[in-house]
Amino acid sequence: MKVRNLMLSLAFIATGCHGFAATKGDKHMRGEVKLDGSSTVFPIAEAAAEEFQKLYPRVRVTVGLSGTGGGMKKFGSGDIDIATASRKMKPAETKRIQEAKIEYTELPLASDGISVVVNPSNTWATQLTMAQLKQIWQPGSSIKTWKDINPAWPQEKIKLYGPGPDSGTFDFFTEHVMGTARLSRSDYVASEDDNVMVTGVSKDRFAMAYLGYAYYEENKKLMNVVALAKDKDAVIPSPKTIEDGTYPLARPLVVYVNNKSAQQKPEVKLFVTFLMQNVGALAKEVGYIPLKDAVYTETLRKFEAATGGPTQQSH
Repeated sequence: MKVRNLMLSLAFIATGCHGFAATKGDKHMRGEVKLDGSSTVFPIAEAAAEEFQKLYPRVRVTVGLSGTGGGMKKFGSGDIDIATASRKMKPAETKRIQEAKIEYTELPLASDGISVVVNPSNTWATQLTMAQLKQIWQPGSSIKTWKDINPAWPQEKIKLYGPGPDSGTFDFFTEHVMGTARLSRSDYVASEDDNVMVTGVSKDRFAMAYLGYAYYEENKKLMNVVALAKDKDAVIPSPKTIEDGTYPLARPLVVYVNNKSAQQKPEVKLFVTFLMQNVGALAKEVGYIPLKDAVYTETLRKFEAATGGPTQQSH
């Protein structure tokens, strides 16, 4: 996603037109907030970091991009304050983090729909069934050309792009398409950077990829989205179909906050408060589907209860 271009629209938020809440704290506060993890959550986290640093220029907020799995490893090692994730924490990750005696709070940010995309000149693959998607991506797949999927389609090799194994998108996609997480063919171009997939699909008429909805929305002139059919009619991802769950690959986006970091570092607690007060507007601006306001209010209450009460603010 072109995050820098995105910040032009985020400047509009800062005027208050989208209910942007300028959380008040010590303008001279110093410190560092470290986030790492999901490439899907990255646009929200990066936008929040930039807006927060306009208010608190002496606080350094770093946002890493090592994939959900990579972020969880760093979170479990105590290397970061916040892990960003495009899926729920796995049992093995929970166990490792608990063994490290790290207490945390899970905070929902928004909803997303993993989008299957093709080149704009692809006029044949307008929709796929979930069964066909499984045939394409299963280990040892016999699908090599478009004609292998449908006899009426071109006998041209499919160039596949997708997230790498550290990605939460990879985990969620394989679990919901294959029925087993991390089960996938390996002969595809794998990357933790969604822009690699955008570029690959936009330049190859016979390419296919899957990525977060915000990356499709930001680059829709460079690719077509494929409608997916699970039981009956094929459905394309949109704010409505993702929110109501009719799109087959709708999923949650979350962050995990180290409670000790929030308790001992006021800049971390203030950043999380700022994030949760503004994430609805930020999510919408970057192309994801915001949750209900009541969810954010309850989430912030839960976070404050876990970390010693409301953020202390000064004017």
